[in-house]
Amino acid sequence: MEETLFQKVIARKIPAKIAYEDDRYIAIHDISPQAPVHVLVIPKGEYVSNMDFSATAPTETIAGFWRAVGTVARELGLEQDGYRLVANNGANGGQIVFHFHVHIVSGKQRPRWGRVHE
Repeated sequence: MEETLFQKVIARKIPAKIAYEDDRYIAIHDISPQAPVHVLVIPKGEYVSNMDFSATAPTETIAGFWRAVGTVARELGLEQDGYRLVANNGANGGQIVFHFHVHIVSGKQRPRWGRVHE
């Protein structure tokens, strides 16, 4: 299987603006941000999607990932004003890079989901 963009970032084969890193997770600023704050949090393990991650990652890896997401949001100063978490799953879900990751997005108002329009 071909190496993903995120595997290349993790291996330092391509540059990225790193917002956070520890031995199991990395957070990078999106190269094409959709809002003033747009950071991707990525497990270093090779998980294709949220479905793969939630089904096969050890419990401590899953818990550690969500703690890392919270740490990144706090370090970015997003607690007070808020932020969105987005995880696209599969081609029909809009996933482009097939390595599980979560987008932290803030600083731009978005329409509310689930709102009924008449």
